Amino acid sequence: MRTKSLKKNKINVITLGCSKNVYDSEVLMGQLKASGKDVVHEQEGNIVVINTCGFIDNAKAESVNTILEYVEKKEQGIVDKVFVTGCLSERYKPDLEKEIPNVDQYFGTTDLPILLKALGADYKHELLGERLTTTPKNFAYLKIAEGCDRPCSFCAIPIMRGKHVSQPIEKLVKEAEGLAKNGVKELILIAQDLTYYGLDLYKKRNLAELLENLVKVEGIEWIRLHYAFPTGFPMDVLELMKNEPKICNYIDIPLQHISDTILKSMRRGTTQEKTTKLLKEFRKAVPGIAIRTTLIVGYPGETEEDFQTLKNWVEEMRFERLGCFAYSHEENTHAYLLEDDVPSEIKQQRATEIMDIQSQISWDLNQEKIGHTFKCIIDRKEGPYFVGRTEFDSPDVDNEVLIDASKFYLKVGDFSRIKIIDATEFDLYGEPLNE
Repeated sequence: MRTKSLKKNKINVITLGCSKNVYDSEVLMGQLKASGKDVVHEQEGNIVVINTCGFIDNAKAESVNTILEYVEKKEQGIVDKVFVTGCLSERYKPDLEKEIPNVDQYFGTTDLPILLKALGADYKHELLGERLTTTPKNFAYLKIAEGCDRPCSFCAIPIMRGKHVSQPIEKLVKEAEGLAKNGVKELILIAQDLTYYGLDLYKKRNLAELLENLVKVEGIEWIRLHYAFPTGFPMDVLELMKNEPKICNYIDIPLQHISDTILKSMRRGTTQEKTTKLLKEFRKAVPGIAIRTTLIVGYPGETEEDFQTLKNWVEEMRFERLGCFAYSHEENTHAYLLEDDVPSEIKQQRATEIMDIQSQISWDLNQEKIGHTFKCIIDRKEGPYFVGRTEFDSPDVDNEVLIDASKFYLKVGDFSRIKIIDATEFDLYGEPLNE
């Protein structure tokens, strides 16, 4: 008697990389569940689907190591099948098939129907927008567009994700309504480029109109904007942010650098003067806005003078949130034609210097919050603390508010008014107000 065929398959989806990948994994899992499949996220399962990242060297290494880990488990008989999807296999499929042949099949970023078929499931069109969320119940990512039309010299995203394609407003509203019914209170809008939203569908930048429709969704209390490109930013969004309490006074706008020479080589379509003016307009239009940005150091040709310009500017702008990456030399990008001439130890040293400056800024800004009260969403209980966030903080990347669980009880997923009693560089400590 064959016992193998009686075993119930359990599909384990593993997500690497950014929030866009989280979203894609959730869509995949929603489709699998609708086909009656037993599907879990990053737990035990005999069939493994690895959703990879191929953005920069560190992410690629993590993806390759994860694939190798599960191929070894397959060889040991711990798992039966290993499938690989996402950006890395979109970008390097022929190389991967040659180097790691023991993977059952590789899929690109647009191969969802074929991947489902390989997993014994059907792609269901009527499920558009439905997914199995993997984030805490109270927040979810809403991907409003895919791909990117920007020509940035260092970026491989257009190679992996294709041209910019906006999702229609009515589809996104329907998706938001479904999420709200399942208890989601915070929507985090993501795309490779929010600024470009609507240009392809509506022949105009239409982020403001999308937001006007999303704020009407019952149950959604916060809407947060991630990954806006600085050039051509639709300023009508700021007016809406100021006047609409549901839109968090928060924006993630990756600026990458500020030296005019580097910006030009990066093909960013802006200058130091224009960028500084834009940020001042943000702060004038929405007093108290939290601006998050990311920077790249060690880009080809970055001199000590360019780096000094960047350091001075970071000190001057006092960003509420900031991340810094060492440049990664990516094949098939425009910058790959340039000499990767900044030694890796100098890149790391520069990244450390920027983050040291930011730590001090973050400390100063957090000290100013002591004694003030903020509306916070409680994400989880961890160790001795309930962990929450203010509207100025995005999950996983920004500050957290820690509340002593031995003294106070809070409901995970709910909002609470928290008075800040202490602060470090990246954490706030608070007590709930009795209401």
